[in-house]
Amino acid sequence: MITKVNKSIIIFCIFAFGFLLSNLVRSITATLTPVLTYEFDLTAGNLGLLAGGYFIGFSIMQVPIGLLLDKFGPKKVVGYFLIIALVGTISFALAKSFSGLLVSRIFIGIGVSACMMGPLTGYRVWFAEKYQQRANSWMLMVANIGFVSSTLPVQILLPYMGWRWIFILIAILILISIILIFLFTPNWEQTENSTIDAEKKKPS
Repeated sequence: MITKVNKSIIIFCIFAFGFLLSNLVRSITATLTPVLTYEFDLTAGNLGLLAGGYFIGFSIMQVPIGLLLDKFGPKKVVGYFLIIALVGTISFALAKSFSGLLVSRIFIGIGVSACMMGPLTGYRVWFAEKYQQRANSWMLMVANIGFVSSTLPVQILLPYMGWRWIFILIAILILISIILIFLFTPNWEQTENSTIDAEKKKPS
């Protein structure tokens, strides 16, 4: 268990950064609706499906994510899944049709599906008990920052960068998040599983 406060803060900030990005890409299509509608001639149904594509990918991974987190831990699961989000974000930036946008959104949803439960799983094991509830609460605050980041900041950047370069910028931020996770977060020690296995092997 991590007891040093400064190390706990570093780990929290790294995972919170990834979670912020996941909420940014979740809601950014609402801000980009006028631009995407004009460029791809989208209908209201297309826009609804495009927004829902994220949740399709996100929702289908929730049961597998739980199993993977228990086995491999947040570092590997969040890190590798964010690579999928990175591919989806770049693909969205390069999309030439509605189908390309939709498939990209599904991949983004899959890729960020561990960004909340991964850290919460890690905090339970890594952090001292007195810090766990505080960290969980702050993660919800980070989610709101991600939602806000998808509104006015995106609107300000849009005339200067265009929506495709905004997604390239997000992809760069996701790449930075992946690197930070692999470099500075703890490995998953399966001490709890080992204890359970040892108990099962004891003669009755």
